[in-house]
Amino acid sequence: MITEPRGSAKVVRTISQNEHRQRRQQLATEIGNDGVLLLPAAHEQLRNQDVHYPFRQNSDFLWLTGFPEPDAVALLIPGRSRGEYVIFCRPRDPERELWDGRRYGTEGARRHFRASQAYPLDELETKLPELLLGRQRLFVPFGRDDAFDLRVMRWLRSARSQARTAGRCVPTELIDASELLHPRRQIKTPAEQQLMRQAAQISAQAHRVLMQQVQPGLNEQMLASAFGAACGEQGAPEQAYPPIVAGGANACILHYTENNARLKDGDLVLIDAGCELEGYASDITRTLPVNGRFSPPQRQLYELVLAAQQAALTKARPGQTWETLHRAAVQVLTRGLIDLGILPQDTRSLAKRIKAEDYKPYYMHRTGHWLGLDVHDVGNYRHNKRWLPFEPGMTLTIEPGLYIAPDAAVDACYRGIGIRIEDDVLITADGHEILSQAAPKTVAEIEEIISA
Repeated sequence: MITEPRGSAKVVRTISQNEHRQRRQQLATEIGNDGVLLLPAAHEQLRNQDVHYPFRQNSDFLWLTGFPEPDAVALLIPGRSRGEYVIFCRPRDPERELWDGRRYGTEGARRHFRASQAYPLDELETKLPELLLGRQRLFVPFGRDDAFDLRVMRWLRSARSQARTAGRCVPTELIDASELLHPRRQIKTPAEQQLMRQAAQISAQAHRVLMQQVQPGLNEQMLASAFGAACGEQGAPEQAYPPIVAGGANACILHYTENNARLKDGDLVLIDAGCELEGYASDITRTLPVNGRFSPPQRQLYELVLAAQQAALTKARPGQTWETLHRAAVQVLTRGLIDLGILPQDTRSLAKRIKAEDYKPYYMHRTGHWLGLDVHDVGNYRHNKRWLPFEPGMTLTIEPGLYIAPDAAVDACYRGIGIRIEDDVLITADGHEILSQAAPKTVAEIEEIISA
């Protein structure tokens, strides 16, 4: 575990440097001695004038190195005699550290993060082209940062100039680094699984706190702030994404983030929020009755969404796919919408109505997504036009919902109701584990907690 020298508080990294080293060794074997991997860290971003957004490391860079500082550049050069792992980073600077916080510097990069060699950033332009000599393939994340793409082209031109006199080759084949990194990021190691389990447990407890606080008259922002505070008190001050706290018809806006309306007696409130722990995301949604009791129409729709989630969960196991999981939820939702009269009866079979996507006006998204270092994590959903089968170690969300717009041509008792139920799920060897299990979601549990 790594303790970061930033600020007065110690920050402990759960993912060990042994694990980061193993990742680099596995990648080096796949790259081969004719290739080189080049990865940039994230930059600090200005929010306004002299104020920066909170820094968040690039996920690929964090996964490979664990190095937490901005503007660094890492290279993995398999078979290099002077060491395969090279990093360029900010040097120690007492004056800047007085203002902005402590830095690792090149010595810290070697000692704490096991870089074979570390150089200050001001040597990047001269030394990096030399490190490309003798390699034929360059793995690099193109198309994400225009300025970095231009720098790569400049380094390659410089390397070609040196190659003429040195009699060595330079990379002529450029490969998107995501093809190398992202399939490996899809399968979470035991240490990653434990971090995600902890993140989900912290978020689940924060959702319980909100269930105890919700009442008519509160502003949505009060619950959003309370969620962040509850996570921070448990050691996870960062949110994986801006929280959604959507009362009443606001819940029919899928990515509602204004969070500034009053909660009304008789309405539901949808809360989609999750903390981030050491870079790993959680993502949980619960839908609550503001006054502590579901009305009969609210309860009908809520229990329909919950049944759809349970159906999807039965498909969350090795060998199944996103399509089988989604179709399990859609089948329950479509049948239920017909039974409630929201979808009119007709002579077509249920299968034909699903194929025609009759449910789409009320359920317009898929039933989940990958989860990891990014809240919508990397990794393909299909491979060679076929749905990718689930494997142990994959983590995902399962989140069916129903959204009945205020002007929908349905019975008035259902209008303006938006419901989503979302859990974080780990695929295991014999099925799945619901990482967010501690967040109550049955009608009885939710009503009991709110009423208490």
